[in-house]
Amino acid sequence: MQGSSGDAGTERGGTERGGTGRSGTAARGAPSDTGVKPLAGFSVGVTAARRADELGTLLTRRGAEVMHAPSLRIVPLADDSELLSTTKELLAHAPDVVVATTAIGFRGWIEAAEGWGLGETLLDRLGGVELLARGPKVRGAIRAAGLTEDWSPASESMAEVLERLLEEGVEGRRVAIQLHGELLPGFVESLRASGAEVVGVPVYRWMPPEDIGPVDRLIDAVVARSLDAVTFTSAPAASSLLKRAEERGVQEALLDALRHDVLTACVGPVTALPLEAHDVATSQPERFRLGPLVQLLCVELPGRVRALPVAGHRVEIRGHAVVVDGELKAVPPAGMALLRALARRPGWVVPRADLLRALPGAGRDEHAVETAMARLRAALGESRLIQTVVKRGYRLALDPTGPSTKYSG
Repeated sequence: MQGSSGDAGTERGGTERGGTGRSGTAARGAPSDTGVKPLAGFSVGVTAARRADELGTLLTRRGAEVMHAPSLRIVPLADDSELLSTTKELLAHAPDVVVATTAIGFRGWIEAAEGWGLGETLLDRLGGVELLARGPKVRGAIRAAGLTEDWSPASESMAEVLERLLEEGVEGRRVAIQLHGELLPGFVESLRASGAEVVGVPVYRWMPPEDIGPVDRLIDAVVARSLDAVTFTSAPAASSLLKRAEERGVQEALLDALRHDVLTACVGPVTALPLEAHDVATSQPERFRLGPLVQLLCVELPGRVRALPVAGHRVEIRGHAVVVDGELKAVPPAGMALLRALARRPGWVVPRADLLRALPGAGRDEHAVETAMARLRAALGESRLIQTVVKRGYRLALDPTGPSTKYSG
């Protein structure tokens, strides 16, 4: 994934050099040493507008069930009047410095200008200014256009680009920055505070998806805690999801789920900003790429699962499935609801009334608990994992070496 562009490429537009979010990349526990794929039994939401198929494939290969819900769409470059207007402005009033941030964005700008009949004029203008490239892919796009960059940081970090510009001095200088969806947080403000005139070049524009249905379904799934994680590869995608939840009157419910139950995985700190502004802790890979983002999930999600010694077996309760002695067992939603209720108090008796309340839409008939329990035992393939305590309820048959096996009312 080195040098990848697309949604993940927006991340490197921030002023951070790298690192992790508030929850970091450290696992809460180690994945089980079994033949089960690391994300088997977990459900992951994908909000990416671009490269969603690539990210979904990476997740699926590792066993995840994926819910695709692009929360943005991109206006084609040739149809974006704002980019045309900005391009004409830069041709009429030349900048002193142009900062190219992504290869796909720089190529798209040149291609759009060619479509408007301004390609050669734009290339001539860019050939006469100080041209900075954020990283090697952008550098390659610049050279493919017949231009030569004046400088490019080895770190691929916009923080280093900013440092260079401030060291050179920007007071009274006009700096054009090729954007990738939105203004770069911190970068533009620092230049303006130092006296620069900053012109953003909006290579393309983010807009809500034409079909909002998948986004609404993802929001509902997060609120219902039926997703284990949601991935974000751009700050606009995160902002768009939050805005849609607000429009539906469920933003607080969404935020509560993200704060407490659903892992929020961002490709990097810039992407995380809209979420962290709402006090949502995020997990981020050390390298801002799709591959490390998926690897982060492969560690974090299994690490959230506590393996229980039950009736001589090793049991892991995942999002929508159970791993018993290294074998993945598909369990119906009602069975998972019962199992989670039992696992909250492993070894303790859980009354039928409490289990009935845990069943989705079960009503008042405790017979529904018996029916769901029978199906759960069949799915697990080992009836001894769950004990029936006559006239009291059910309990996980926790081994004595595990946590306390006290009984409760």
